Amino acid sequence: MATATPAAASSNDTVSVDLGPAAALSCRECGTRFPLGPSFACLECFGPLEIAYDYSGYDAAELRKRIEAGPASIWRYAPLLPVPADVAGKPNLNPGWTPLIKADRLGAELGFTGQLHIKDDSGNPTHSFKDRVVACAIEAARAFEFTTLSCSSTGNLAGAVGAAAARAGFKSCVFIPHDLEQPKIVMAGVYGGDLVGIEGNYDDVNRFCSELIGDPAGEGWGFVNVNLRPYYGEGSKTLAFEICEQLGWRLPEQIVIPIASGSQLTKIDKGLQELIKLGLVEDRPYKVFGAQATGCSPVATAFKDGRDVIRPVKPDTIAKSLAIGNPADGPYVLDIARRTGGAVEDVTDAEVVEAIKLLARTEGVFAETAGGVTIGVLRKLVESGQLDPSKETVAINTGDGLKTLDAVAGTGLTATIRPTLDSFRAAGLG
Repeated sequence: MATATPAAASSNDTVSVDLGPAAALSCRECGTRFPLGPSFACLECFGPLEIAYDYSGYDAAELRKRIEAGPASIWRYAPLLPVPADVAGKPNLNPGWTPLIKADRLGAELGFTGQLHIKDDSGNPTHSFKDRVVACAIEAARAFEFTTLSCSSTGNLAGAVGAAAARAGFKSCVFIPHDLEQPKIVMAGVYGGDLVGIEGNYDDVNRFCSELIGDPAGEGWGFVNVNLRPYYGEGSKTLAFEICEQLGWRLPEQIVIPIASGSQLTKIDKGLQELIKLGLVEDRPYKVFGAQATGCSPVATAFKDGRDVIRPVKPDTIAKSLAIGNPADGPYVLDIARRTGGAVEDVTDAEVVEAIKLLARTEGVFAETAGGVTIGVLRKLVESGQLDPSKETVAINTGDGLKTLDAVAGTGLTATIRPTLDSFRAAGLG
């Protein structure tokens, strides 16, 4: 048990929290440690905080057996997450354990001789990977006695928070840019919580939420991607855990990941490193590649220019779920891509649409625009020689294409015919 002083309690109160192996909050920049609590910035250097664990006493063989005997959800990895041991029995959406698809037809079209896989996270409860991160954040919200769940969102997170809050009995109030895709607005609003559109882009929404945290109006609120961000981010590690387990407990040689804030990419790398340190997989080189849309590609631009500083941009892309012009984890993405020998690339909106159709046509997977960015970048990396098609590669699809139908609105009927064989033949069918 750790102790923490939650924002929902008075400064004189402390509560015991059970977040499994989570031992402390640690600054990613200076390494200073703090007690577990609803904090996201270091008080010494203002660097981002992340979870530090106590994994002492774990035996690799026994841990692997325990994981394999666990539920078909992210909770099979509860011993590696900031959640209580009994998390699977609590009211939550139980996301995860999504398929790792052998993408042989797509691979053949792109010139792969090694195995290409698609990690398809569109099958999560609200049809995006965001269910993973919210599931971890909600356990921290319970521990710190928050009453309302909130977030700033480009769409998918709003739906995930609304659904998870409804299941767990929390109130919810989520904030989005006012001009999101209509299917995402409907999906975020249907769960009964408050859904608020902000006039501006995601960065404006995020700034507003940061102000609300410090205001009495936000007392008792857990913002999953702000004051609960260290816990929230750990949910993305489960993508790394699942991929390696589904590969037979081995690291992929190459992995392509979409970039919004950059948190998913950095946490997948963290997950891979933890598996290595725990002895669950054999240590071997792997390359991490980041994918952005050209209309919002500050990380890709910095990578290509050889810079360490991310210059914010104003997003202008159909890939709205990736439209974060000032990505918080951008510098860490650059570090990981360079450390592993990977790269960060971008594709145009036209290439995104083409890639959505390519994945659907070859593998029967209908991706949202973020998935189109990933597959479009995958193809571009192969064509440019930056990614080796002879090596085992995993590309991540983070959401369902039904959420971004406008992107492929021109797709429709092949033909309209009368109900006769002559009309069928005249249309050149069959």
